[in-house]
Amino acid sequence: MAERQQHEAHQYPESQSPDMISCVMALEAALLPCLPARELQAMDRSPHPSHQIDVERDARDFMEAAKKLQLHFIGLQRDDQPKRADTLRKKIAKMEEELKVKTELINKQERLIQGWRAELNQQLEQHNVELERV
Repeated sequence: MAERQQHEAHQYPESQSPDMISCVMALEAALLPCLPARELQAMDRSPHPSHQIDVERDARDFMEAAKKLQLHFIGLQRDDQPKRADTLRKKIAKMEEELKVKTELINKQERLIQGWRAELNQQLEQHNVELERV
């Protein structure tokens, strides 16, 4: 069993924390003493209270190891999620880029409008000049 644990410890990538490896080993250690279902049922019916206590202890150890493992995975999920400040920075950067694009579009439209005004003023002057001639 010690060889198996050493072998398994070498299989884990270095990125995994020793905390998780210890949780997995604790979970495995809690599972090892568990017996097949038929034997557990026989122990449940057994008049010897020590059998019942062993089963309850093993179940409790298993549940504690499972809870530790679950908390560890929840912690990993939280670590993987971007922080609120990072999310807000990205949103702000996206909004600034959008604002820049829209400002450029507005400036382009204003230049077009100014060009049209200039053309209309020229046409108005030409019409006024023609009207004065007549």
